[in-house]
Amino acid sequence: QVQLVESGGGLVQPGGSLKLSCAGSGFTFAIYTMGWYRQAPGKERELVADIDVSRRTNIADSVKGRFFIIRNNVEKTVTLEMNSLQPEDTAVYYCNSKRGVDEFWGQGTQVTVSS
Repeated sequence: QVQLVESGGGLVQPGGSLKLSCAGSGFTFAIYTMGWYRQAPGKERELVADIDVSRRTNIADSVKGRFFIIRNNVEKTVTLEMNSLQPEDTAVYYCNSKRGVDEFWGQGTQVTVSS
């Protein structure tokens, strides 16, 4: 059974930092592209960052230079380090794994940036 379990969300003040972590199980983690998406109220889900099996990263322009994605194939985790957070970063963040037509999602974790 495939599972993606996110952790690390919460409330942070503007300018602050958070680290999201996603633990994968039930699939061969190392051969999947891993990513983070987010969905704000009233908006479509969007890609934040992903990292492929060669560790090439794809980062959304809106977070480039502030967010970083790291994978650990031994621990089967993917981490999103978020810095200089702004209110517009408020959303539910979802972990994603993808390989060809196979795609899995986590349950999501809320990130709220507010003073």
